[in-house]
Amino acid sequence: MFISKEKVTSSHSTSLAQVSGFLAICATMLLSSCSKPDDVMPATAPTPSAVDEGVFGNGVNLQPSYYNNGNVNIGWSLMRQQSKIRTVRIEIEPDKVSQAKTWIRDARSNGYTVIATYHKASVLGSDAASELTAAANWWRSNYGTLAASGSFTVNLMNEWGSHSISSNAYASAYNNAISIVRQVYSGSIIIDIPGYGQETRTAADAVKGTNGTRINDTNIILSTHIYPGAYNQGRNRSMINADLDEMGSVGRSCIVGEFGNDSGGYTGANWSGLVDYAKSKGWTVLAWCWNGDGGNMNMVTPAWKNNATATSYSLSSYFNVAYAKL
Repeated sequence: MFISKEKVTSSHSTSLAQVSGFLAICATMLLSSCSKPDDVMPATAPTPSAVDEGVFGNGVNLQPSYYNNGNVNIGWSLMRQQSKIRTVRIEIEPDKVSQAKTWIRDARSNGYTVIATYHKASVLGSDAASELTAAANWWRSNYGTLAASGSFTVNLMNEWGSHSISSNAYASAYNNAISIVRQVYSGSIIIDIPGYGQETRTAADAVKGTNGTRINDTNIILSTHIYPGAYNQGRNRSMINADLDEMGSVGRSCIVGEFGNDSGGYTGANWSGLVDYAKSKGWTVLAWCWNGDGGNMNMVTPAWKNNATATSYSLSSYFNVAYAKL
């Protein structure tokens, strides 16, 4: 079993305060396929805008782990035609190290900044510190292998921490995990804020040490994930612009690591306005997703869920929705 844009997990109930996104079970795609040779040739980096966006250039997410054992054609030639895409965030399941080497190599060869994210679909929203520690140990074991394929920024773990985790527990777990990653990596570390990327108050308190424990490492980047169902349980309401202000007030760089328009049946947050506001604050924004969603948020067609061995792509109707925000 594998996950689409896995915003809803088994830990969710039907309460809006516990639901921040979307989970769909996808069908496993078989057969093997490799990237088309002429689609991964070195290319000139995408043309930057007059003013660079945030910490990185704006861009898109990729979730290739679940399709054809990760052996998919990304469609780099089509992506290179989209000048506003300058960064790719690649979600990597822990058993896909070999495939991730190819994804990172090809992204760098095609001129993109890379964010590499440890992603374990079965534990999204988990408060188990052992899962975050496992992610850190994975990085300690695999960072050197992956970095040999090209430089990237580490996103320590996708969506660790529930809506209900305390700031002290969040900070303590990240202090331990970051100390492990620092044994092999000295660059900026992206950490997803808790509550599936939506508990801005908890993250702010953890960075400031409001409740006693603070995140000690200052070379971190806070990442929020914005969808129509985005909910801030700490404020008992859907996310609003003030939440992004709170997140950005702690003296750390911030990004929107994911955004998209699929509500999964839950609405309340003005996802589009929030993304625009984040951009007005100078934050990098990364669309979900170029390909790999198990639902409707794929910027190209065919989606890997429908054809994991496709060798060419065209832009989908959703492309216009997501790309307009970059």
